Amino acid sequence: MNRRLAAIFFSAAFLVATALVATGMAQVPFNPSAAPPRPAGRGRGPALSPRQASPIDMTGYWVSVVTEDWRFRMVTPPKGNYGGVPLNAAGRKLAETWDPAKDEAAGNQCRSYGAAGLMRVPGRLHIGWDNDSTMRVDTDAGTQTRLFHFGGKEGHASEAVAPSLQGYSVAVWEPAATGRGKPKAGDLKVTTTRLLPGYLRKNGVPYSADTVLTEYYDRISAPNGDEWLVVSTEVNDPENLSMPFITSTHFKKEADGKKWMPGPCSAR
Repeated sequence: MNRRLAAIFFSAAFLVATALVATGMAQVPFNPSAAPPRPAGRGRGPALSPRQASPIDMTGYWVSVVTEDWRFRMVTPPKGNYGGVPLNAAGRKLAETWDPAKDEAAGNQCRSYGAAGLMRVPGRLHIGWDNDSTMRVDTDAGTQTRLFHFGGKEGHASEAVAPSLQGYSVAVWEPAATGRGKPKAGDLKVTTTRLLPGYLRKNGVPYSADTVLTEYYDRISAPNGDEWLVVSTEVNDPENLSMPFITSTHFKKEADGKKWMPGPCSAR
């Protein structure tokens, strides 16, 4: 089993256990098997837009539920505390230079809110569509916006795209094989490049401009009726990491945006 599927299965197990305690019911309808989408052709009508073809509905408001790395995510760790992140010698040296006052003075208080670390910042997501081929993800933490562009070549953003905090993200649906007449299923794969250097954690754990961020978004329905979004993330950074940094982050669906409270970035 690869690392990404392992993360999903551990997440699914956690959600099942949580729901069973609350309801005593038994089964999560989740199928991780991916199958290629059917191409448009004779007798199948026009090709669907990415919005129309979505195998899962990610839209709405979601709140993060911190189920791992609580001490690194809910509070700012001290300088030099980068447990669990496979930093190489260069990465450790750079992490030891973290100075939040200098970041604030330079206007870099959002460095821990870049794409490679943003999903780990506790807060809420608001997911919608900018148009039929661009998904939009807003965060209330740091008031950030990510755009997922469908139809591009994975991991190959144009050199004309200027590097930015959120980089350039190319998205593709990965439909799952389901039986005839059953609901659609699958996940969203997002590859992000053209990033500015930033922090994986608020205490200056670095990632470089050469980072490639790969994410998989899975929606899971728990037996008690709760809806969950599980984001499996792989950060590849040859400059600062000795191996990929892999995490799994959980978000629970909220009924509306009543608790949506955008706020500024914080360097501390």
